[in-house]
Amino acid sequence: MNHNQQKKIALINDYTGFGRCSISVSLPIISKMKIQCCPLPTSIFSNHTGYDSHFCFDFTKYMKSYMEEWIKLDLRFNGILTGYLGSLEQIRFVLEFIDQFKKENTLVIVDPVMGDNGKIYKNYSKEMTENMYKLIQKADIITPNLTEACILCNMNYKEDWTEKEIETIARKLAQMGPDKVVITGMCKEDSIYNYYYQTNDSGWIQTKRMGISRAGTGDLFSSIIAADAIHGVSFEQSILKATHFISKCIEKAIEMDIPYMDGVPFEEVLDELQEEI
Repeated sequence: MNHNQQKKIALINDYTGFGRCSISVSLPIISKMKIQCCPLPTSIFSNHTGYDSHFCFDFTKYMKSYMEEWIKLDLRFNGILTGYLGSLEQIRFVLEFIDQFKKENTLVIVDPVMGDNGKIYKNYSKEMTENMYKLIQKADIITPNLTEACILCNMNYKEDWTEKEIETIARKLAQMGPDKVVITGMCKEDSIYNYYYQTNDSGWIQTKRMGISRAGTGDLFSSIIAADAIHGVSFEQSILKATHFISKCIEKAIEMDIPYMDGVPFEEVLDELQEEI
């Protein structure tokens, strides 16, 4: 029996029941873009950790058994997309997963979720960072924010950056292995900037800054980038699409008075994403 008649992305991330982030965001986005999304959970959360309390079930020790069933089915993936990896064991598992499933036509898209606002996450050890370097080396596309880009390049973070400095960071990231790099969510005054870099092409994409940071927008962004990459959409066009769609989601969140912790109501504008394919 052939289970590989349709394009597929293996999505390795946590599952969050409420708060619109991680798998619960990526699965409908990738599916809407006509690619089968096959989630492999790293942890299961009742709601994301930004709330006052949450339930969490660590899925780490089950991940290999889960993967082995996919091996039995001889699944072939057009893409492998990774999100937050909360332990050294999970990063090492993803490295093993890529070695097992990456074929000549498989794209690896890594969102190196390691920190924000100039600070690395408290649980991130030196060993985890070192293994994240190994993961970056296996990636075709990476989507770090500026904090994560600085961590990976062993550079000091600062908010007052120049275009030349960002270009240098992106070039250093590309030299680590990925063909395409986009540094996301850089704020200046009333605008947000994304800088993309690939061989013989680079550029800035600017959008109006609206409201405050919301959960799940990074997952929306990386999911659109991943699905578009599978469809062969140009990198610049894909970033523009993701940026415009997230802006629509934030506009709708403001209009509906959605609490910022609850993410963005992408469900309300999901049909507009289809129109942009």
